[in-house]
Amino acid sequence: MDGIERQTVLELSEDGVAVLRLNRPDVRNALSPALRQELAEHFHALADDPQVACVVLTGGPTVFAAGADIKAMATASPGEMVARASERSWAPIKDFPKPLIAAVNGWALGGGCELAMHADMIIAGESAKFGQPEIRVGIMPGAGGTQRLTRAVGKARAMKILLTGEPVSAAEALAMGLITEVVADEAVLARAVALAQTIAALPRMAARKIKEVVLAGLDGPLEAGLRLERQAFQLLFDTADQKEGMAAFIEKRPARFNQPAGEPQQ
Repeated sequence: MDGIERQTVLELSEDGVAVLRLNRPDVRNALSPALRQELAEHFHALADDPQVACVVLTGGPTVFAAGADIKAMATASPGEMVARASERSWAPIKDFPKPLIAAVNGWALGGGCELAMHADMIIAGESAKFGQPEIRVGIMPGAGGTQRLTRAVGKARAMKILLTGEPVSAAEALAMGLITEVVADEAVLARAVALAQTIAALPRMAARKIKEVVLAGLDGPLEAGLRLERQAFQLLFDTADQKEGMAAFIEKRPARFNQPAGEPQQ
């Protein structure tokens, strides 16, 4: 995208945490095709970057993302919407193998709410609002809103949000299980980054396997999920971090996880 103004900002740190910020403040971070493509490119690269252990996805101080870019779809035909294949730009986020935390200030509506729900945890400010208002413009969620929301909060609550288009407050979202924590508006990003730093300092393969098994088990029978869990649990006994973690526990010393290959455990 050389010569084109970026619609996202990526910050990498030495502690294994990446902060990815939506950057279309003039249109409340509306999820245009170009913005979604940038996000896809970032998540592809972050998945392959061995230095990145956890990602924080955030927007601005007053809006996370206020939905899709309506102007970009208002006159589209069904065939044009099919041809856009927007699921391709969502796939790298859906399939992102590392822990992902959404830091939400202000509005997370429509596609913005769906984007936040792709995260493994959502840290929200006290003034945050979540909603799926698509019905108010004659359509419905198309990036997982009907499915992820129902899995997060249950049928009855999801139906109210989806069928009325009315937003819910951060306190309501927390009570119904949609988000992880509510903090002061000015503390959202700092809290999300601190949480990401905690996760990044822990064994990275174990974190990836936990995410993989939790997500894979959501839609399957209990026995299948237990089998996946058992296999991943057993495989982690072939990692250096398992050896280091258990040795440190026995020796009553701090563990030193995620050491570069070839560096001896101490």
